[in-house]
Amino acid sequence: MKTTDSTPLSGTQYTLQHGAYTASIASVGATLRYLRRNDRDLVVPYDAEEIRPSFRGAVLAPWPNRVVDGKYSFNGAAHQLALTEPQRSHAIHGLLGWVDWTLAGQAPASVRLSASVIPQKGYPFRLEVEVLYSLDDSGLTTTITAANPGPSAAPYGASAHPYLVAGEGLVDDWTLEVPASSVLQVTEDRLIPMELTDVASSHFDFREPRLIGDTFVDHAYTGINYDDDATATVSVRASDGKGTAITFDRGCPWVQIHTADKPDPAVSRLGLAAEPMTCPPDAFNSGTDLIVLEPGASHSVGWRIHAL
Repeated sequence: MKTTDSTPLSGTQYTLQHGAYTASIASVGATLRYLRRNDRDLVVPYDAEEIRPSFRGAVLAPWPNRVVDGKYSFNGAAHQLALTEPQRSHAIHGLLGWVDWTLAGQAPASVRLSASVIPQKGYPFRLEVEVLYSLDDSGLTTTITAANPGPSAAPYGASAHPYLVAGEGLVDDWTLEVPASSVLQVTEDRLIPMELTDVASSHFDFREPRLIGDTFVDHAYTGINYDDDATATVSVRASDGKGTAITFDRGCPWVQIHTADKPDPAVSRLGLAAEPMTCPPDAFNSGTDLIVLEPGASHSVGWRIHAL
């Protein structure tokens, strides 16, 4: 007898609720599918019966952003990753974005999902990765923990890909604040990292909140100005003063900002991608802030999305 799989295209759904906050986590990619406060969207959502648009809301590991040409060397060995961004010929956003993660624990306001990075061509290392999503009065906290049970050290980095929503309208209508003094310049066509530059007197300078307008950004920022509590916050606000923010600590010395420009006007600039990262693009080659997970070691990093 034939049976029909009733699982939504985006995977098993886990709904979290605490106070005014609700969230839905989809198992494919351990993805934040929506986050709301009093029915106001804080991130760009998508439907459970929809294949996730690109990496919207997904966990990015064991590297964020791009490995240029998918090539890198580690501990004297050369590796070639699959080119998962074929239009630019790079390996993008790690190996777990389209994996169906397994439930490891659940409560009304939290869920823990797990997945394994299997040794494979281009990344011959085993990692066990968990992500914990937890709601409380202060918003949604995401914590990613990776452990290396294998016999050799592994290169590692992590991030996630939420698109923040300030309110009505598009990115153009919102005010952005990014407390960072440097930006990583990239080539126009393939977004290959070049050099760090000072944001001062450039269109990348959002240290003081200002209207985004028609500014295009798809760049990694660093030189983060952390507050007295050792955290930094990237925020977007609508004209009514309401908005959404993502707060992270020194575990993320980089943050990727993207105005989400798309060829189709119907889906372009719907939200502001703000991705706290443990390392910059192409860290597998540059070595900048690259985490090396020794056998038996683990690493955790996290951030919090909240309403303003």
